[in-house]
Amino acid sequence: MVSVRSVFVALTILSMDLRISQARPHVTLNEQSIVDYHQQWMTQFSRVYKDESEKEMRLKVFKKNLKFIENFNNMGNQSYTLGVNEFTDWKTEEFLATHTGLRVNVTSLSELFNKTKPSRNWNMSDIDMEDESKDWRDEGAVTPVKYQGACPEFPTKQIRRNSLVGKQYTKLLGVLSDWGDEGLTKISGKNLLTLSEQQLIDCDIEKNGGCNGGEFEEAFKYIIKNGGVSLETEYPYQVKKESCRANARRAPHTQIRGFQMVPSHNERALLEAVRRQPVSVLIDARADSFGHYKGGVYAGLDCGTDVNHAVTIVGYGTMSGLNYWVLKNSWGESWGENGYMRIRRDVEWPQGMCGIAQVAAYPVF
Repeated sequence: MVSVRSVFVALTILSMDLRISQARPHVTLNEQSIVDYHQQWMTQFSRVYKDESEKEMRLKVFKKNLKFIENFNNMGNQSYTLGVNEFTDWKTEEFLATHTGLRVNVTSLSELFNKTKPSRNWNMSDIDMEDESKDWRDEGAVTPVKYQGACPEFPTKQIRRNSLVGKQYTKLLGVLSDWGDEGLTKISGKNLLTLSEQQLIDCDIEKNGGCNGGEFEEAFKYIIKNGGVSLETEYPYQVKKESCRANARRAPHTQIRGFQMVPSHNERALLEAVRRQPVSVLIDARADSFGHYKGGVYAGLDCGTDVNHAVTIVGYGTMSGLNYWVLKNSWGESWGENGYMRIRRDVEWPQGMCGIAQVAAYPVF
C-alpha cells in the first residue's frame, strides 16, 4: 500500500509551486504517485481529454516519457537535464508530425548562397572562438517566446485553453519572431517590433504551404517582393490559414533588400554572424532528448543532422569549459529554459550539433 508520505514527497519534488518543470535526478516514482502527478500536470497545463479511454491512453504515454526522463537524469555526469513540459503526454511521432516538418534542400540552398553576392567578407582568421559571450536578449533585440501551435489539428484536441482555438496550424518556419529581421530592426536603431507571421501563412503561398511546412528562403523572398511585412497588431495570428488581406501590401514595417546565407559547415562564420545579430538556423529536432530538454548545455548523442525545424540563435557563451549557442525555440515557455536552449558549439563534426551549422541565414537591410 502506498503511503501518504511517499506520494507527498514525490509530488513535492516534482511539482513545486505548480511549475512542474523537471523530474529530479534519483527520483523513482511509484504507480500511484505517477497518477497523482499526471492529474496535477493536467491542471497545470489545462489538459482536457475527451473521455476516460483517452485519458488512460495518454497516462501510459506520460508514464513512458517520465521513465525516459527519470532514467536519463539518474545516469548523472551529463551537461544537461531532461524534464516534463506541456507535451509529455504526446507520442514522439505525434509531436514531430505537428511541431516540425520544414522542407529543406541543403544542396539547393548552397547553390543559392553561391549566387548571392556576399554582404560581408567571411575571413574568420581574426576571430577568437574562446572566452566569447553574447546574448541579444540583454540588448532588448529578442521578442518574447511564443508557442507556434500544432499542425494539423491534434487528434485528441489537447489544446491549451485561452491560447489556442480551432485547428492547430504551424506558423511558417516556426514563428516570425524566431527570425533575424525583428532583432535586426532593433539593432538598426529602431524600436523592437513584433511582426506578423499570419501574413506569411496567408500570403506567401507560392512554395510555402501553410500547414504543409515551408522552405527556408522563400519567406525572406516574399518580404522583399512585398516591400515589407505588417505588425502583428495590424495582422494578428489566427491559428489557421486565411485569405491574404488586400491591405497586407500597404503596411510594410520591415523592408529588407536581400538575405545572406552563412557558409555551411562553418561555426566560425556562424559565430561572426551572431556577433552582429540573431541568426535563423535549421536543426534536427527528432531526438527524444531534444523534445524533453529542460536545462544545461544540450549534447544529445541521439541528435542527428537531418534538419527539420527552424529556430533562432540569439547568443553564445561558455559553461564549465563547454562552448554553447543560445537557441530561441517556438514551443512555448514550458519547454527548455523558459523556451530557450543552450546547445553545444564547436563540435568535431562539420554539421554542428543537431545540424545547426548546415543552414543559417539573416536579412540584410
